[in-house]
Amino acid sequence: MLHNLFYPFDSIVVTPTKPIKMLPLPCSTTTSSFSAFPCTLNIINKFNYNKLIIMAVPPSSSSSSIHYDSLRVLEWDKLSDLVASFATTSLGREALKAQLWSLNRTYEESLRLLGETNAAVEMNKHGSCRLRFGHVDVMLVKAAIRQGRRSMPVNGYEARAVMALLQCAETLQGDLKVAIKEDKDWYSRFMPLTEVIMEFVVNRSLVKMIEQVIDEDGSVKDSASPALKQSRQQVRVLEGKIQQLMENLIRNERSESSILEVNKVDGRWCIKVNSGQKTSFNGLLLSSGSGVGSTIEPLSAVPLNDELQRTRTLVAKAESDVLLALTKKMHPDLDDIEKILKSLVHLDVINARATYGLSFGGSSPNMFLPDFNSPSKSEGNNKEWTLYLPKAYHPLLLQRHKENLQKAKKDVNVSSSAAAVENASPVPVDFLVSRKTRVIVITGPNTGGKTICLKTVGLAAMMAKSGLYVLASESARIPWFDSVFADIGDEQSLSQSLSTFSGHLRQISNIRLQSTNQSLVLLDEVGAGTNPLEGAALGMSLLESFAQDGSLLTIATTHHGELKTLKYSNEAFENACMEFDEVNLKPTYKVLWGVPGRSNAINIAERLGLPSVVVDTTRKLYGSASAEIDEVITDMEKLKQDYQELLDGSRHHLMRSRELYNSLLDTKRKITEHGINLRYKKMRDVSEAAASARSILHKKVRQLSASAKLQPHNKTGKSSQLSATSSSPITIDKKEPTITDRKAPAVKNINQSSSDRSKLPKVGDMVHVSSLGKKVSVLKVDSSKGEVVVQAGNMKLKLNVMDIQRS
Repeated sequence: MLHNLFYPFDSIVVTPTKPIKMLPLPCSTTTSSFSAFPCTLNIINKFNYNKLIIMAVPPSSSSSSIHYDSLRVLEWDKLSDLVASFATTSLGREALKAQLWSLNRTYEESLRLLGETNAAVEMNKHGSCRLRFGHVDVMLVKAAIRQGRRSMPVNGYEARAVMALLQCAETLQGDLKVAIKEDKDWYSRFMPLTEVIMEFVVNRSLVKMIEQVIDEDGSVKDSASPALKQSRQQVRVLEGKIQQLMENLIRNERSESSILEVNKVDGRWCIKVNSGQKTSFNGLLLSSGSGVGSTIEPLSAVPLNDELQRTRTLVAKAESDVLLALTKKMHPDLDDIEKILKSLVHLDVINARATYGLSFGGSSPNMFLPDFNSPSKSEGNNKEWTLYLPKAYHPLLLQRHKENLQKAKKDVNVSSSAAAVENASPVPVDFLVSRKTRVIVITGPNTGGKTICLKTVGLAAMMAKSGLYVLASESARIPWFDSVFADIGDEQSLSQSLSTFSGHLRQISNIRLQSTNQSLVLLDEVGAGTNPLEGAALGMSLLESFAQDGSLLTIATTHHGELKTLKYSNEAFENACMEFDEVNLKPTYKVLWGVPGRSNAINIAERLGLPSVVVDTTRKLYGSASAEIDEVITDMEKLKQDYQELLDGSRHHLMRSRELYNSLLDTKRKITEHGINLRYKKMRDVSEAAASARSILHKKVRQLSASAKLQPHNKTGKSSQLSATSSSPITIDKKEPTITDRKAPAVKNINQSSSDRSKLPKVGDMVHVSSLGKKVSVLKVDSSKGEVVVQAGNMKLKLNVMDIQRS
């Protein structure tokens, strides 16, 4: 827990439950400082500024030791350092390491951490709210808070750090408000970070005051107070006088052999004289040495130096007064400043997790609590997986490949180095564990990638539990494991007189005692290190014990062929093997599921040129039965590969079918929209033509009415006029045949009785529009203008009462 820890703590409290002893702590504390403690030290409080409170775990507590040993062999410490490097503040890096090493995390806490990471990813993708605080010196802010609480003046650097903190908080809060104002959905998408940022309380007057009195270099400005300005001006005048005096003295003493130079000792101006050189001026000897000359303060400069010292004291007093006034101004806001500091460190931790996931192409895992009481769905695509990790990468291998690729790109001397490194990229593995499976037995050759597979799964489980994105090709489905136990590598202990086999057995025994039905157990080379028959029997017994009630999922690698048979007697077991390229005699690092691995030693020996007599004898000793089993396994591997090829082809065709289906839907939508647009255009054309026809008819009627009033007439004349009026459309029809066809119903409306025309319809009445040839609903009636607004399908039309006919 305390590796790479450098903190300026004044004291340390070591306790099992409460503070019991105070020990002095050096300014820079490292792991070696704690070598005298016969216990494990765990950080429990990072924000008690002048004390580091830690928990002492006695050696008799083997539970934590097993957990930490498991994380150590998984290289969780290296991954934690890698993730912490994405934090932009020193406090953020240390807080993130402490968070990643926290073992007592509940399922709800893991979901909360993942929610924070998802929100930070959304905020990074949005781009307007930057969660980077590298320009804020959080250690200086901590020092300023400590000084303020002690009522001691802060220095200029600390004040500028506080100003940078408050300005950063205000900017972040303002950017978030702008984003939410543009789209309210961002408020919920950025949760729970939204609540943290919105709670910032920034005293703008304090920021303004610091900016007015403290310069960018941390010095107090001349304008901070009149007394300071006057004293500094006096210092500059005095320094000018002393400098001129020194130059005159040196000029008078200049000769070919004399070398004099102006120097300062304890702030007093003086002249450095070479050894053995005489001067014409008298002075006070400030320092001397054999072969190095002497430093003399001329007597004529003493009064000026004394005055300069007094004036500098006045400057220091004025600066101290300014800083003390600034500290008093800051004191009421210390709680808010401390809260903002903690919030920014918290945001820095969250953003580091998000930035790591984005940098390495991770995806947010779907974490769940397994419930074995509910019925399992195993049909088609609805099959539930206990663990679903498609194309998962080992994070440290991927990081190493990324570093090598960057180095190769910088190497301009070797043009093909980058391409070679890129081709040597890590091979992802697929872990698809069905719900009924509790134990997986992985077989394969040495250096075939079995151990890397174990570490990949273990690290992925810890990453999901810690709120980190998993490095998989798509959203992974990972159960929440209460603990991840691992027995990997050579656990030989000379101090305890334990062999490799005994070391492994002791570790597995402790794991079996500590694991629960929600634990992940990873065992490398189970049953190895002893007699093969006894090791195989012991391995089978251990795995059956874990399958019964020892863990949620156990993954074990082995070379014992007997462990492959457990699948055929217990459905809780599943076989897998590491693929081996027999043509090129090297592993492919891919996992083949459902297929037990077979021995390739004899075939490899034969291809490598071992005498045929030895190979034949080996095959006879190996036995025909074993050879037949290997042939069956070979056939199964071939069937598995054929099945995988067909499955990949089916997925490709399914994807292509979906693309074509979406294309057809898009084409159908465009055709429908085009048809609707054509109908609307036709209706607009009809409406415009009807309006034009009505205008012509109304104009003609007005002309005939006016001519009828001017001419004297009798009944016969009136009849002839009416006949002329009735025949007038015929004339229009001759002149404009196209429009007249559309006007025919409108002419009938003119011949309606005057009593029918004078009656206005009511809102809601159904009326007949001759120009449209259908009934419409009245929406509005304007009696003053003699107009009505009607609803015709999707259109609203304004018509004259002469154009409608009541039903």
